[in-house]
Amino acid sequence: MTSLRSAPGSPASTSRAPAPPPVTDRQNIIKVVELNVGGQFYTTTLDTLRKFPDSKLAEMFSGANLACRDAKGCFFIDRPGTYFGPILEYLRSGQLPTQHLPEVYREAQFYGIKPLVKLLEDTPQIFGEQVARRQFLLQVPGYSENLELLVRLARARAVAQRHSRVMVCVMPSEQHSAKYQERPRTEEDTIVMHTPGMLETDVRDLMDCVKMDLQNQGYRVTFSGPYTNSLFSTSSSRFAPACACSFKFTFTWW
Repeated sequence: MTSLRSAPGSPASTSRAPAPPPVTDRQNIIKVVELNVGGQFYTTTLDTLRKFPDSKLAEMFSGANLACRDAKGCFFIDRPGTYFGPILEYLRSGQLPTQHLPEVYREAQFYGIKPLVKLLEDTPQIFGEQVARRQFLLQVPGYSENLELLVRLARARAVAQRHSRVMVCVMPSEQHSAKYQERPRTEEDTIVMHTPGMLETDVRDLMDCVKMDLQNQGYRVTFSGPYTNSLFSTSSSRFAPACACSFKFTFTWW
């Protein structure tokens, strides 16, 4: 009887084993996540959110530091959702935002996305407002505190008044301030700002900064001046060191 068994090594002797199931590496699965950012919803991947491992955003979605979830199971971030969209687009494609730059810049700082922060700081708008202006205001000790005091005084004087006025006195040195404190007191002369090393032209720019910051808070405000204080001599050159002077800020309430 002829054997049906083929000789070793012949083609008929090679039997095909069942193909093994595909190996799945869980670490390589593209994990899609749903985000709820301040009430606005986005769909993206963990890889996109973790694009910059040293960022705060990546930390929110790494290990045990996962963001909390809302009632529908979406990861929830309690930040303005409108400005998260441009940040997500940058993470996906590297596209630099072109609108709402100050707001996107603030959010990029919050999420710790340093490359985006640096790119935004190189744009003319952010460089002017956030870099150059910030360095300028660092020359004025207690700027933020004086701004808050200015608002408090204006509001206190607004009782039954359509307008309230506060004087801001600019002192180029501590010596000027000491001499100024010896003057007869008046109700209007209230806020004193020290501007060591500033030029007269810088002082006007400083008052523009005060006005701009107040308007950004929603106040309707104008200022006039400078009014030279008779206690001090004046300079004839606009590029000379600033002399002591005052500016009147007027708030309109209704």
